Amino acid sequence: MLIGGLLKFSMIDFPGKISAIVFTQGCNLNCGYCHNPELIPTATEQPYPDGDVLDYLQKRRGALDGVVITGGEPAIQPDLKDFIAKIKAMGYLVKLDTNGTNPAALRDLLQSNLLDFVAMDIKAPMEKYDEVCGVPVNIDNIKASIEMIEASGVAHEFRTTYDKTLLNDADIERVRGLCHANLNVQECLPVKLGKPALRLAQ
Repeated sequence: MLIGGLLKFSMIDFPGKISAIVFTQGCNLNCGYCHNPELIPTATEQPYPDGDVLDYLQKRRGALDGVVITGGEPAIQPDLKDFIAKIKAMGYLVKLDTNGTNPAALRDLLQSNLLDFVAMDIKAPMEKYDEVCGVPVNIDNIKASIEMIEASGVAHEFRTTYDKTLLNDADIERVRGLCHANLNVQECLPVKLGKPALRLAQ
């Protein structure tokens, strides 16, 4: 696992749970409004040893309810399943944040009963995906992930960042039509260069 940071305590990122947040390094999208842009590049070496993270979580058993795996994009990590299995073996609940571009990895995690909550970002109406994400996106994968999450029986939410330089109210309504659950619309806040929104805990 390429891990770019660890937030050791949160009361807002896993609904109803006290959690730690693991930030994976690397993302296959390049959204201009990303609040963790330092996590987009894929590292060539281990920036934050997963063994250290697991040791911390082991020590916090009983004090934390769950662990949020976010990014970057966790589903591009080839050893994500093994990492989550180790966390589940400690008795933690696991929430996955994903952009939905890798439905095969998502299916494997869901079928293995390794996820207790899934939050998927729906970036835009389908016709605007490439523009918003900054790279070509396989729309069939996005649709498959939405359908899979909704059919899974696992607690979930869908989220859209409302960047008014890219989307308008009509776009948001089209996004709402892509899922049956309530859509959590997050207003885009500008990121100041040199001052990343995320401070990675060391």
